[in-house]
Amino acid sequence: MDIFDILTMIGGLCLFLFGMNIMGQALERRAGNGLRSLLGRMTTSRGAGFLTGCGVTAVIQSSSATTVMVVGFVNSGIMTLRQAINVIMGANVGTTVTSWLLSLGGIDSSSVWVRMLKPASFTPILALIGIIFYMFCKNSKRKDTGMILLGFAALMFGMETMSGAVAGLADVPEFRNLFIAFKNPVLGLAAGALLTAAIQSSSASVGILQALAVTGQVTYGAAIPIIMGQNIGTCITAIMSAVGANKNAKRAAFVHLSFNVIGSAVLLSVFAVVRALFAPAVLDDTATRFGIAVSHTAFNILCVIILMPMAPLLEKIAVKVIRDKGEVKSSKPNELDERLLSTPPVALEQCRKAVCELGENSLLALKDSLHAIESYSTELDEKIRRTEETTDKYEDALGTYLVKLSARQLSRTDSEEATELLKVIGDFERIADHGVNILESAAELHSKGLKLSQAAKEEFSVIAGAVTEILERSLAAFENNDPVAASEVEPLEEVVDDLRDRLKDRHIRRVQQGDCSIEVGFIWSDLLTNLERSADHCSNIAGCVIDTAMHNLNIHETLRNSKDEAFQKKYRAFADKYTLPPKNSVR
Repeated sequence: MDIFDILTMIGGLCLFLFGMNIMGQALERRAGNGLRSLLGRMTTSRGAGFLTGCGVTAVIQSSSATTVMVVGFVNSGIMTLRQAINVIMGANVGTTVTSWLLSLGGIDSSSVWVRMLKPASFTPILALIGIIFYMFCKNSKRKDTGMILLGFAALMFGMETMSGAVAGLADVPEFRNLFIAFKNPVLGLAAGALLTAAIQSSSASVGILQALAVTGQVTYGAAIPIIMGQNIGTCITAIMSAVGANKNAKRAAFVHLSFNVIGSAVLLSVFAVVRALFAPAVLDDTATRFGIAVSHTAFNILCVIILMPMAPLLEKIAVKVIRDKGEVKSSKPNELDERLLSTPPVALEQCRKAVCELGENSLLALKDSLHAIESYSTELDEKIRRTEETTDKYEDALGTYLVKLSARQLSRTDSEEATELLKVIGDFERIADHGVNILESAAELHSKGLKLSQAAKEEFSVIAGAVTEILERSLAAFENNDPVAASEVEPLEEVVDDLRDRLKDRHIRRVQQGDCSIEVGFIWSDLLTNLERSADHCSNIAGCVIDTAMHNLNIHETLRNSKDEAFQKKYRAFADKYTLPPKNSVR
């Protein structure tokens, strides 16, 4: 083996890791809402959690990615620690799918049909289909399908290149001695753990072991401890992910580590005893790709069989080791965990929950401020300002998080949803700001001993009722992602516009007639302006809901095209509902 073989091996390894990475990312995007709904159906049932972990890992081809997601879910409160344990166990079994795919490279037969199952035979076909899909299809799902096929082709081609390059190691005495040393179970375990920790992927490290198996120097006696060590090394990703997380997320990472360490320790002890007492001849046989895949799967299944009944005990140990301490409460929503950025559909779902919380706070701030006009108090003032500060924190956290998420490769649907959320968070936050503006008007009335006239109070109750309804309708339309409900917001917004104009005219007449002071008139104008602008933001929110449903990001075009006969009918209904009292009924 010369320097060129080493360079070829490095190139093959890089291609292998690159293919695995892009295939996993494309699979996540292609799974999209399916992955979101699968994760949403997780229950406290051991079987459901195990199958979820197994299925998700088999789809995205990475137990490390799954466990990082689990840590993020626990940190965000989506998943309990007990649910996480079951999913982690399933992830360990699901990750063995990769080794079975890679074992196809070891197929050797004179039959044409059997040889077609060999990756070297069908990979070029997959690559051709993949490049056609990726280069010539505009549909994002087909592009992702192309990336999956290209990633798989790169992975398998890298595997074959790596295997061909290391074949020369069979004649290198030092390499043979290295694997003789690995027959010491502890050394083999350590080697597997270190390699996997370095590349942060047990699937990739098993693939490297399968590639080395073509040298004929890797025996089952050396391979099995290395496989056990790989399960420990893969925990490094979850451990790093838990840094800075809350205590339950740290416990999830600890459970992942303890599960793999205990499983490896128990089965390594059994392995050492069996080898010492019975010395099975199979341990001295040359390992094959297929044999390594079988060993990898058998080891992980045995770990689950041994430790699944002990899941409650693992939970108790984690709680004992990582004790409850006073945690500093984060200023951002719990849902926005950066570990979830690697799974955009799930991250977007959490963003939507946080935006709904933002909307509810904005609605509360404005409703309370309307109440403050009639019943101002210091306590209510402080409550409204605290609520508005919360909306500011939500907007900052959501804006930063969504920008980071938008930088990822998103499907068209996910990209549209991220755009919608980025638009509406500003509108929701501004509604809370208008609530504070109304509060300041109420405080000014209170501090100066001013009062609205009876006519102004009656008129204010009409427009306040209309604004309250438009707030509730727009928030409900957003929360339910309901374009039909959203279509009823714009007619009501026009009614609010009309009310503002008419109420300004009425108040000018009262000032001219001496029924109201100029000072109160300025406050009245500010109140009407803030109410009308709040309704404008509600219109924007509803427009975003409609835009997203129509896959059209031009909100002004949506609003222009909505004013048909149905719109006019809804407008008249709202206008009748919010009718002002006669001008001369009260003064």
